[in-house]
Amino acid sequence: MADTELLAAAFEEHRAHLRAVAYRLLGSMTDADDAVQDTWLRLSRADATEVENLGGWLTTVVARVALNMLRSRRYRQEEPMGDSGAAEIAETAGPAGAADPELEAVLADSVGLALLVVLDTLTPAERLAFVLHDMFAMPFAEVADVLGRSTDATRQLASRARRRVRASPSPDHASDLARQREVASAFLAASRGGDFTALIAVLDSEVVLTGDGATVPSGRPVTLRGAELVARGAVMSGGRAESSQLALVNGRIGILYAPAGQLQVVLALTVSGDRVTAIDVIADPDRLRQLDLALLPD
Repeated sequence: MADTELLAAAFEEHRAHLRAVAYRLLGSMTDADDAVQDTWLRLSRADATEVENLGGWLTTVVARVALNMLRSRRYRQEEPMGDSGAAEIAETAGPAGAADPELEAVLADSVGLALLVVLDTLTPAERLAFVLHDMFAMPFAEVADVLGRSTDATRQLASRARRRVRASPSPDHASDLARQREVASAFLAASRGGDFTALIAVLDSEVVLTGDGATVPSGRPVTLRGAELVARGAVMSGGRAESSQLALVNGRIGILYAPAGQLQVVLALTVSGDRVTAIDVIADPDRLRQLDLALLPD
């Protein structure tokens, strides 16, 4: 098992399972492949002769890697793993990990859009406890070891997650959220690029933007009406858009701006059809603290 080629071959036997676990934990095939490759890197540096159950060991490691990524994703806007990690992986002569579109489609279909939507609303610990125990039948004692918590606490995490999953949106609601997300993504992309024409195309002609007093130096609430005014404001805020990310805001689609992990502004969007009809800009610290936020991968 100490031989690199034998170790790589053994790892390959578990790759599909590891990708499935990572995908359900992270909701992104790109992130899942990063987690799997990081797991290979850790295996290549470990003393594999002391690993009695390779499958269990790898599942635990990929879960811990994914947990760190989820926690980082929740509080920071940049990707938790940088290019240096990818370079290190490439140097270890490990198995290749290119994304497989067919596998991604199969995984997405098997998980279901409604479930992916609600999983994004769970805390990292809740998501891990639910996915590992309820979806992959990992014993609570082992899940607790991954989380660094007691078995009872882990059971409670899974129970809370299970209740939220059971109360998840219907397929119709999930489909509506997916459509809203496409519109919000188009709005964010146009804002980042300063594309006035693209912004006009995604905004309803009668769109209304409201902002609380903390959004401007005057401290007075702001209201903009009409696609052109709102689009001009979005173009002027293009610098912020570069550091912004899609999110669920109290269960609705939105965008948040949190440079260096410090939440400063949230945009709660109202989408009708394929247009944004209203934007609520929230910057007041008290209002921000009351929001239920869950980042969505781009």
